Amino acid sequence: MASATSASRSTDAAAPAAASGKPAAQPAADITAVTTHDDFLLELGQTLGGQAAVRPVETLEAALESMAASKRGQVLVIDARDVRNVRAAVDTAHAKAPRAVVLLFAEGAAEKQLGAALKGSKVFAVLPTPIDARKTQAVVEGAIADALANKAAASAHAAPPALAELSMGAFRPTSAPAPARSAGGTGRRRVLLALAAAAAVALAAAGGAWWYFTHGGAAAPEATPARTSTTASPAPAPGDNTVTVPAADTSIVQGKVDELLEKARLAMHERRFTEPAGDNALLYYRSAAAADGRNAEARDGLARVAAVLAGRFDEALNGGRFDEAALTLANLKSATPADPRVAACELRLYSAQIAKAFSDGNLDRAAALVHQAQQSSSIPAEQIGRWRADLTHRQEDAKVQRLAGLVDDRIHEGRLIDGDDSAKSYLGQLLAAAPANASTQRATHELSAAYLHKAREAALAKNGAEEERWLGEARAIGMKPGDIAAFEREIAGARTKVIQAESERLVQTARERMRDGRLTDPAQDCAAYYLAQAQSTDPASASVADAGRELAQQLLARARAAIGAGKPPDADIALARRWGADPQELLAVQQLQAQPRAAATTDPAALAASLKRLRATPPEYPQSAFTQRISGSVTLEYTVDTRGETHDVHVVEASPPGVFDQAAIAAVKRWRYAPLVVNGAAVEVPVRTRVRFELPK
Repeated sequence: MASATSASRSTDAAAPAAASGKPAAQPAADITAVTTHDDFLLELGQTLGGQAAVRPVETLEAALESMAASKRGQVLVIDARDVRNVRAAVDTAHAKAPRAVVLLFAEGAAEKQLGAALKGSKVFAVLPTPIDARKTQAVVEGAIADALANKAAASAHAAPPALAELSMGAFRPTSAPAPARSAGGTGRRRVLLALAAAAAVALAAAGGAWWYFTHGGAAAPEATPARTSTTASPAPAPGDNTVTVPAADTSIVQGKVDELLEKARLAMHERRFTEPAGDNALLYYRSAAAADGRNAEARDGLARVAAVLAGRFDEALNGGRFDEAALTLANLKSATPADPRVAACELRLYSAQIAKAFSDGNLDRAAALVHQAQQSSSIPAEQIGRWRADLTHRQEDAKVQRLAGLVDDRIHEGRLIDGDDSAKSYLGQLLAAAPANASTQRATHELSAAYLHKAREAALAKNGAEEERWLGEARAIGMKPGDIAAFEREIAGARTKVIQAESERLVQTARERMRDGRLTDPAQDCAAYYLAQAQSTDPASASVADAGRELAQQLLARARAAIGAGKPPDADIALARRWGADPQELLAVQQLQAQPRAAATTDPAALAASLKRLRATPPEYPQSAFTQRISGSVTLEYTVDTRGETHDVHVVEASPPGVFDQAAIAAVKRWRYAPLVVNGAAVEVPVRTRVRFELPK
């Protein structure tokens, strides 16, 4: 808010006469300003230069109270900076002071925004602050002229009701706000016209009184018929496809031809070609032509209005403002019905509207427009036929696209074949409507793929009946036998891959159990168990055979150790034979088992003590234990076979548990011994040893 100046807030803030060098004239109207800004009052007073007295108030209520006591013309100035709800203030002012002319002043940045918000109201003008002196002087002059005209009209309406019916009416209806004048001469002309109108009212009243008394009180003549509105029909709401053809104002006003032409000339000068309603050049020229059909000026005026309307039609149509273009075309028909431009404009308008409806995909509106165009004699039948053919094609394509979309939706929802609301049902409708359409072909392919996906799931689950069911659905919508055969080959390959993958998984698990020394125990989580599962899944797998031979070797090694320890090796020998043990190695173990049992009586500890270690790789100290300065030991048991290699290495005791276990096992597996010979034959020796892990001192 701008800071107030030291200007005084006197009862009348008109600028002193000395400011302009001219003596102050008696003000023609009162100007009441609602503002709290003294600098605004000072600028306004200097701009008016004695043209009117300005009465400052701080609230709208005070302004209305002050204006109610005055009998002069009233202009209400509102400083928008001091009003929270400007529209409400304007409506209140017009309700309580209907004859007052309202001017608004707004800061430059808010001027356009405020003007848009007040569109449709009776505000005379919205002006900027700081004040533009030249523009403000011209607008205030026009506002004062309107205030005086309103006052004169109000005085005329104060006459007895019976006589008022005979009045010609004010030159400009009070319900339509006059536009701001750009020059002072126009405002003075309006004052003179208003005074002339008042004089005409008086004459009409006198004549009416004479007629009334001489005719014995007969009924008064009827008033001039009401005029129809020339505003455009509202734009259709979304989803509303009603086609409304705007109607032009075809009414006429009664009056002398010269007076009508004078009003028409003034309206043309002020560019009021077709609006406001009831006060425009088209209305006055049409009325003059109706009164005198041979009047050349009336016909020429209508032609000039038609030229303006043709230009406006082009501008509105090119800008896509179809409602405005339709109303302009209706007015053009009203001005010059036989003008050859009317038919061409109508064809262009319908073409643009129908093309827009097609572009928006609104076929219902396009159909309504084509039907409406068919009622017009200006549209050639050939063009109607082309529009109808295009509409039919688009409607068929829209139906196809809708059904294809429903097929896609139901496929994604998994509703393939059951009921009327399924992909199968909608595809049937699609095939019946447009079997060769690209969208139909695509939807058929998508549903076939969905059927095959279901058949594949059933096949992999080894559900043959379900697989055949889905293949039957695919055949029913046109899947070729060659494609079915290709699918079956694909399924066979998929089954093979699944079997191989499962077999490899089981073999890998069996090898892990062999590394852990779990050859046959526990029964359902050992190497022998998983290899049996793999062999059952894929009997021809090379991986199963390799893993079986590896298991047989470890079983024979464990059998040798058992023989050396005096334990029965029969179970391991039998299992090794099953898994394809080398015949020579199997024979050697059997011979070892058949030798005298002297070896069995030998103390295992004595045998272990007799072993000679050829290679002893030291264990690696775990980095985490080294970092945390942890030391400990691991007690291991393992078997040295007839070749001097270690097998079945496992932890008996560890301190601390789990810290050094893997490092100790890895080291012992790399150790090598000289084969131990007892009674002329190499024997397996069970060994227990402790591996210590000590930090350097």
